[in-house]
Amino acid sequence: MSNQCTNPSLEASDPVVDKTRLLEARAVPLGGLRAMKVDRLLPHRTLPTVGAWCFLDRFGPQYDDMTVLPHPHTGLQTVTWPLAGEIRHRDSLGSDVLIKPGQLNLMTAGRGISHSEFSLGDRPRLDGLQLWVALPGSADSVAPSFEQHADLPVFTDHGLRARVFIGSIGDVTSPATTYSPLVGADFSLSPGDTATVPLRRDFEHALVVVEGSLSALGHDLPSGPMLYLGADRDHVTVTSDGGARAVLLGGAPYEDDLVMWWNFVGRSHDDIAQARAEWADGDRFGLVKGHDGARIPAPPLPGVRLTPRRR
Repeated sequence: MSNQCTNPSLEASDPVVDKTRLLEARAVPLGGLRAMKVDRLLPHRTLPTVGAWCFLDRFGPQYDDMTVLPHPHTGLQTVTWPLAGEIRHRDSLGSDVLIKPGQLNLMTAGRGISHSEFSLGDRPRLDGLQLWVALPGSADSVAPSFEQHADLPVFTDHGLRARVFIGSIGDVTSPATTYSPLVGADFSLSPGDTATVPLRRDFEHALVVVEGSLSALGHDLPSGPMLYLGADRDHVTVTSDGGARAVLLGGAPYEDDLVMWWNFVGRSHDDIAQARAEWADGDRFGLVKGHDGARIPAPPLPGVRLTPRRR
């Protein structure tokens, strides 16, 4: 699929459209899972973050058992947005909950947490988005926490109906805890619909179609790739001939140093090396009950010093 605008007149006449990029996902095996692959959209080699969103996987739609043994996180929030199937989440805080479609599941790692995820049923149909939000340097050592929100607010305007699972659209704000300005919302279009999605000019944004297809800013966007919209927009108009469901992500451009490796977010190589060492031998990440001590070991560090990701 080309990453060029499909409407050359738009590209020529509107300089803001030049900021769009269509980014293809890459298939990667997900550590700790049996024969399960995911489509990874962030980090992309040309785009490490969208606001504070630093990681985005689409798992599914597929029929596989999810068996993710306990593993650690630092310096981030995990945002699980399931589309189909049910997953059991357990963490070192003692949380033991069922993750269902339509619920936001938000885990703040802060200075350190560990968790596991197991699907329910025999080879269930699984589909969803797994996202990370990089915490700012001022908050990457906060106490770990977990929250689940089943009653999420909906923004409606001229046919647009968007469920805001984190951050805000207009005057509609999710109850989820955030540490930086951002937005995550899930919206649907019926066949033949056109809708205008309000945006914040000081945010950069991206769109990911999870069902059907839509058109936006001269791009025909199927399920799969991510359309990066850039910043300096106060809206985006989307249309769909056959109907679509999509997720909007956005946030203020991330300005702190960001070093990502395995499941850790830090500010420097030393932060990551210390987290790895303490997962191998220490109590920083606690214990996830119910696994008889089984967990995912950390891979070896690379033979070079890790450096912050740059745009």
